[in-house]
Amino acid sequence: MNVPLRRVVIVDDHEIFRAGLRAGLGPTVRVVGEAGTVEAAVPLIRAEDPDVVLLDVHLPDGGGHAVIAPVHAERPGVRFLALSVSDAPEDVIATIRAGARGYVTKSISPADLVDAIHRVADGDAVFSPWLAGFVLDAFTGGEAPAAAADPELDQLTAREQDVLLLIARGYTYKEIAARLHLSVKTVETHVSNVLRKLQLTNRHELTRWAAQRRMI
Repeated sequence: MNVPLRRVVIVDDHEIFRAGLRAGLGPTVRVVGEAGTVEAAVPLIRAEDPDVVLLDVHLPDGGGHAVIAPVHAERPGVRFLALSVSDAPEDVIATIRAGARGYVTKSISPADLVDAIHRVADGDAVFSPWLAGFVLDAFTGGEAPAAAADPELDQLTAREQDVLLLIARGYTYKEIAARLHLSVKTVETHVSNVLRKLQLTNRHELTRWAAQRRMI
C-alpha cells in the first residue's frame, strides 16, 4: 500500500525534543518547519501550509489554542494534533475547542504517533485512549460545539467541510486543490457531494447556506 507523504510543522519550545521527534518520524512524514513560540509558529504555519501541526499546549508566550485560533480560519486544510506531557482536562478541552483534531501525550510510541499523524491528516479525530472518554463527555449535552449540533453539517466528512468553507469564501477549485493538497478532480467530487448532501444546486446557494450559519 502506498502511504502518502505528510508535511508536518512541529511547535514545541524544547529544541532537544524537536530534534528527537524529527529523527523518529520515519519516511512518510517530512518536517517542513519548527517553532518554539506562538509568535514564531503562526506565520510559519501560514507560510508552509502543512498537512499537520504537532503542537505542544504550553508555550512560553501562550497556550496551544493561541496558535490554532489565528490559523484555523485561514488554513482549514491544516490539521492540529496536540502532543503534550499534560493530560489535564482543562488543557485537552481548551485545545479541542480551539480546533485541534486530536490530542496525544508524549508517552506515545513513534509508530503510534506516525499513525496518528496520518489519521489526523485524513480527517479522523485521534486521542490517547484514556483521554477519549472525558473528551466525549465534554462535548455531549450542552457543551457540544455549534457545528456538532447541526445535523446537516454532520452529514459532511471533515474534508467536505474544508471544501465547503473554502468554496463559501470564494476560492476557485484550483486554489482549493492547492490549499488542501488535492487534485482539482477530487475537489470537484467533494463539491458535488456537498451540494447533494445539503440539497443545494450551486456554489451561490452553498455560500448563502454557510453565511446563514455564520461560518464565513
